[in-house]
Amino acid sequence: MYEYELYRSTSAELIRRADAERELGLARLARRAARRRPEHGDPEGKVVEDRTRFAPAA
Repeated sequence: MYEYELYRSTSAELIRRADAERELGLARLARRAARRRPEHGDPEGKVVEDRTRFAPAA
């Protein structure tokens, strides 16, 4: 009976660890999605036009 109880305890611990890692992964994905959220419904995101960045062509 001792081996079975040890097996059940170890199995339960591994399941808890897997759940914790899964939740961490989901939190990371949520943070990444929040950073990449398009602004004001624009799917491409914000584009900055800076026409003074390059010198005019000769």
